[in-house]
Amino acid sequence: MAKKKVKTAAMDNGKIDKIIDKYQGDAGSLIQVLLEIQSENRWLPKEALEKVSKKLKVPLNRIQHIVTFYKAFSLVPKGRHEVHVCTGTACHVRGAPRLLDSVQDLIGIRPGETDLDLKFSLETVNCLGCCALGPVMVVDGEYHGKMAPAKSEEVLKDYE
Repeated sequence: MAKKKVKTAAMDNGKIDKIIDKYQGDAGSLIQVLLEIQSENRWLPKEALEKVSKKLKVPLNRIQHIVTFYKAFSLVPKGRHEVHVCTGTACHVRGAPRLLDSVQDLIGIRPGETDLDLKFSLETVNCLGCCALGPVMVVDGEYHGKMAPAKSEEVLKDYE
């Protein structure tokens, strides 16, 4: 079976320049610049990293080290909606595996993946810090507690 490619649009160079210029080309602002580019684009394309390297005068290999070290950065396209399912102990014993199975079936991807139309990305997390609400699912920063597989469908349909 041939693997389908995710279509990605290149980020507008003007937006990258504007973000970098906002910090007056200060190399000490590297992480903030990268976070803003990712916030704007939902991931960090190689072309953006090369531009940041050139404009901030920071070696590309140093930037690559930073973006691969911190989990907050992504070098692959992310969906418009990021779904996180807690699989920590409290959520696990309250049904997180069934919740995760349901979410995977509903959006058609596994943890660490993004669907082909860039609608959803799915991740698991070890703890979200709200164990009493387990199992917990977070969509675009909005927490949904005491989730059941059937309830996940209700939540996700709001993100169509």
